[in-house]
Parts: sequence; structure tokens; C-alpha cells
Amino acid sequence: MRIVLQRVSQASVTIKGNKTSEIGPGLVILLGIESSDDQNDIDWLIRKIINMRIFDDEGGKMNLSLRDKSGEALVVSQFTLHASTKKGNRPSFIKAAPPEISKPLYQSFCETFSRELGRPLERGIFGAMMEVSLINDGPVTIVIDSRDRE
Repeated sequence: MRIVLQRVSQASVTIKGNKTSEIGPGLVILLGIESSDDQNDIDWLIRKIINMRIFDDEGGKMNLSLRDKSGEALVVSQFTLHASTKKGNRPSFIKAAPPEISKPLYQSFCETFSRELGRPLERGIFGAMMEVSLINDGPVTIVIDSRDRE
């Protein structure tokens, strides 16, 4: 499982001209799922995300977590995070899990994240063509892969 984590001042998802979700200050989590991913990957990533100290404290140091800041979260499924660009100029998505595997894992990720955070989160629509708008705060952008735990 691979994520791109972005600290934002605001973000939204629009589908076919209709805004379907929106957050204020918090995190946008772009989530890519591989066929070999499971609940252990979800649990590990969520602990990392919720406790990652990437929000400024009173002194301007990145010392506070999403939980500390009571920030909002927006999760968007993005299979293209597993693109392979080794051969040619057209990316291959062979490592990305097919929808019958990735959709239940995406739903589990969102449900587990909301439960662990202790409040609802916003999300994109799985499999939809989405327009994701965000204002990256910092900018702070971090890539985390559950295969790189050590």
C-alpha cells in the first residue's frame, strides 16, 4: 500500500461538476493499493498517518499530529501510485490491485481510519473520474509505502 500524504489548508473532490467532498485544514491521503496488501498494511499506515507530527506547534516547528490539531482528512483512491515506468513511455499498472481487491481494502482503510481518528472523514468515490483540488500547506508532501517499514 502506498500513500501520498499532503498537508492542506483546504481540499475538495468534484465529480461531473458536483462537489462531493470538502475539507478545511488537515490531510489529503492519496491511496494506492496492491494485490498483496491486507489489513496489516492498513493498520500500520493509519497509525503512521494519524500520529505523524507534520503540523506546526506554537513555535512554528512540525511537532503536532492530525489528532493533536483536530484536523480533517480526505482519502482518495489512486491506483496510478503503483505505476511502473521502467519500460517505454506508457506507464504500466500491473502492480495495482484490481477493483475486486482494492475496493474492499479502500473501504476498510476509510472505516478504520475514521474509527482510529475518532471522527468522520471525507472521501472520494472509488473508481470515479475525480477532480481533486487542494491547497498544499507548506508545502508538505510525504510518500509512505507499507513495504518500506524498515
